[in-house]
Amino acid sequence: MTPESIMVLGIQAVKVGLMISGPLLLIALATGLIISILQAATQVNEMTMTFIPKILAMIGVAVVLGPWMMKIFIEYTRALFASLPYVVG
Repeated sequence: MTPESIMVLGIQAVKVGLMISGPLLLIALATGLIISILQAATQVNEMTMTFIPKILAMIGVAVVLGPWMMKIFIEYTRALFASLPYVVG
């Protein structure tokens, strides 16, 4: 196992992690920003009001993009297991 192969595995893992978590984090950010703007405009400063819209938006994105995220993760896992003999030996 060379340092280059470890770096390649690490870079691929980070890319897959960002691709899977990116849409969920972006929708949480956008939803929080919209709710914060509405709270500032209406002067309603209720901290718990942001949680339910964020959770619902993230569930919606997970339902819509779930198959794509699962496909990315399964392809990475298959490639990782296929390269395992070359990495170990």
